[in-house]
Amino acid sequence: MAERRTVPRKKFEYYMTVTDEETGELLGHLVQISIDGLQLETIKELPIQKDYYLHLELTPELADRPYMVFIAKSRWCKMDEIQPNLFRVGFSIVEILPDDKNIFMNIIMKYGS
Repeated sequence: MAERRTVPRKKFEYYMTVTDEETGELLGHLVQISIDGLQLETIKELPIQKDYYLHLELTPELADRPYMVFIAKSRWCKMDEIQPNLFRVGFSIVEILPDDKNIFMNIIMKYGS
């Protein structure tokens, strides 16, 4: 499959969990991040082409609030090649507030490699 990504991703060097804002369910944790998307490692397969309200916990050095919520669409889901009990899920950001976009950029700069 040809690479369609136009913005480079960075590996994520900090354990940061992501939950579904609507259900409170833990979806997974960040493993890669870019300015327009992210990749989660999950314990279950997630449906693709679904919009999620993603809840991302924040630390005091990132923002003056404990979390942010943004909408992201699941684009693909595949079993992890090394650990078959895990899945990798790619998301593209659909909607994010301007202040949250700045926080997201700060996360990339601080924890992306």
